[in-house]
Amino acid sequence: MRYVNGMRGSAMAVVVASVALAVAGCQPGGSGADTADGGPTASGSGSSAASSTPDGSKPTGSVSSSSTPSAPSTPSASAPAPSAPAAGGSAATCSASSLKATARQAAVRPDGTGTGAAVVEFTNVSAHTCSLNGHPTVAGAANGSPELNVPLTVKPTGTATAVKVAPGGKAWVKLTYVQVQGEGDGYCESGSAPVLYPTMVVGLPGSGAHQVGLDDGQFAECDDTVTVTPVSAVKPA
Repeated sequence: MRYVNGMRGSAMAVVVASVALAVAGCQPGGSGADTADGGPTASGSGSSAASSTPDGSKPTGSVSSSSTPSAPSTPSASAPAPSAPAAGGSAATCSASSLKATARQAAVRPDGTGTGAAVVEFTNVSAHTCSLNGHPTVAGAANGSPELNVPLTVKPTGTATAVKVAPGGKAWVKLTYVQVQGEGDGYCESGSAPVLYPTMVVGLPGSGAHQVGLDDGQFAECDDTVTVTPVSAVKPA
């Protein structure tokens, strides 16, 4: 019975549609049919909108996933940070091989005809900053082997502090001798004979011994005694 009623309903629908086309006054009834047709259209658009939401969520996920790999750039930017404490930290003691030593007669020295005083300059020839500290040891030597030397009595002055020496940087010590007096061979006020040394062997704590000579002569001194300053970052006169 439902099937027959459905057939009759269909026939009636055809008749009503024909009447609607013939009579203009029935046009509002046609608009109601459009609305019913529009219902699925709206729901279809709604479903497409709903389906677009997951599509829209995918870019969001891709953005977050693409932003995740950018995180490692943060450690790389902060990588130089460990070098900051290193700059302010203590430096290792300079090795003997990292230093080049030279000597010259000091401008300020005791009156007399001997060497009087000498300034020894240490240059860091390594590629790394290192540290020097303390008072030097001093020994008189010939031009040959520095092992064959005569240790001088050292009288330290001043307070020793560590001096950082950058690559190519310099540090100094000053050696002041008991001065030779008089002309010719000269004499010592103590009554001993003056001594001439072609070179001096100057040692620094932990930094080896360095043989140096003067450009303009030999080291002439009395009593094998020398007064020394600690290593300094300021060049003495």
